[in-house]
Amino acid sequence: MKGIFITGTDTGVGKTIAAAALARLLHERGMNVGVMKPVTSGCLEKNCRLVSEDAELLAWSAGLAVVDADVAPYLLSQPIAPAEAANLDGVRIEFRIIGEAFARLVSRYEFVIVEGAGGLMVPLVDGLLIADLVNYLSIPLLVVARPNLGTINQTLLTCFVAKKLEIKVSGVIINNYPERPGIAEQSAPAQIASLSGAPILGLFPHQAGFDQREIVVRLAKHLANDPATPSILQKIGAL
Repeated sequence: MKGIFITGTDTGVGKTIAAAALARLLHERGMNVGVMKPVTSGCLEKNCRLVSEDAELLAWSAGLAVVDADVAPYLLSQPIAPAEAANLDGVRIEFRIIGEAFARLVSRYEFVIVEGAGGLMVPLVDGLLIADLVNYLSIPLLVVARPNLGTINQTLLTCFVAKKLEIKVSGVIINNYPERPGIAEQSAPAQIASLSGAPILGLFPHQAGFDQREIVVRLAKHLANDPATPSILQKIGAL
């Protein structure tokens, strides 16, 4: 199966933007790329139905007209851990449902980008975690990390857990990398690459602004002109 599961070292590291930028890049290169957000907490209500803004951004980036049930199987209202959000909404998350949706996406698209919720240790249902879902789908992992102080510890812990659970880590993306990095930002990539055993695939530069679509467009354009991008796509299996 041609796909990648994108996780973050923490909530708010920008994994949705990173995933969307990769989807847009592949779409603009002519690839029939699919996207998936298996579980979304904190969905908005529009026209009496829950909507995943993350899934909508991913779908738009991939050139998809609609977000169907395969792209976003579970929509939860509360902005908390999925296991608790599902309990409050009276919903039971089933890996089988997610797996069947993923299989249909794989049959429709050349490559599928799956974005998780939070990090690997986020609970989904009955003690099962995001990490268990990655193993269930049997696809490699791409870790999105932040650039500043503390990222070495968080990224190493994420990679350590993945390897203990026999999840293949394709590499690490450091997102929101500043134009003028300080000492912590300058040293983190080399330390992560040396200690985690996972390659640093790219430093995605910080993009100013509040419009997520515009940020995705600018980041995808940067990647299209970056000589390191073919190596990134090869490492995640998109080439």
